[in-house]
Amino acid sequence: MVFTSHAPIASRLNIIATGKALPEQIITSDELDRRLGKPAGYVERRSGILRRHHATHDASQAALAAAALHDACRSHAIDPASIDLLISASAIAVQALPCSAVHVMKAAGLPAGTAGFDVNSSCVSFITAMQVASALLTSGSYRRIAIVAADIASRGIDWQHEESSLIFGDGAACAIVEAGNGRAGILAMKSETYPQGSELCEIRAGGTRKNPRAGMDESDFLFHMQGKALFRQASALIDGFWQRLLEAAGLTLNDIATVVPHQASHLSLEHMRKRLKVRPEALVDIYRLHGNQVAASVPTALHEAFITGRVNPGEPVMLVGTAAGLTLAGMVLLP
Repeated sequence: MVFTSHAPIASRLNIIATGKALPEQIITSDELDRRLGKPAGYVERRSGILRRHHATHDASQAALAAAALHDACRSHAIDPASIDLLISASAIAVQALPCSAVHVMKAAGLPAGTAGFDVNSSCVSFITAMQVASALLTSGSYRRIAIVAADIASRGIDWQHEESSLIFGDGAACAIVEAGNGRAGILAMKSETYPQGSELCEIRAGGTRKNPRAGMDESDFLFHMQGKALFRQASALIDGFWQRLLEAAGLTLNDIATVVPHQASHLSLEHMRKRLKVRPEALVDIYRLHGNQVAASVPTALHEAFITGRVNPGEPVMLVGTAAGLTLAGMVLLP
């Protein structure tokens, strides 16, 4: 397909490599049926997932991120030492201080003195980090940037809360980007936050709000979600958001060759197919084999799009998702 009607490239960005990493441990829905004392087939019907990967309790989030970075470098013959900035775009930090980028750089063996920092907007952190990276590349501040998202969601699962406990998988993914040549870049990017929904999806501990001195319970370290209320709020906002994003890009949905969404749930993906009328062949859906990988979902799905030949020069790609906050973020790229 050739697209000739679109807005000028707003920011130069070229994705030169992608990679991913998954924990070795595979958890099937059948296994969860037995573990949770449910009838055969219950978890798959409830979650829409066949299998997902869960890290062991002693596994390193930074090492998982580093593995994704090295996968991207190895598969595209890139010297990791050529990366002059690493952005960690995970939803959950390795620890409160220092930032996760430091831990990832150490695990990856990047040269001392390489720049690194975190960008966190929960499940859409990768989209936000792409926008930050594009601005830095366009300004000439950096030449080659690695964006890495890694989340071990299984550490925060509350197994007493069925609605959320069945949907999460662990993983990491990386995109290495450079400044585009004038033909590749970002056509449009939008981010909108509606803080009225802040309590609908949260982990309360880990910052200054809940800690030993301010007071905390063990459950404050677990993931809490009011799924039905969150879905209602997101579904009421997403239609208008999509239209604003497409208008900013000067495109229609039919012009978008590939849609790479956050793999939030099987309901959210069905919403895209049915209500938003995303063509099945355009939608990258890896949810059944990965689950919701939090911030790693979007870059993992993007990697899948690349390795299956669904990203081609001149064919617009949309990254889109919702996140705790409630935040909606989307980006239209021209590869």
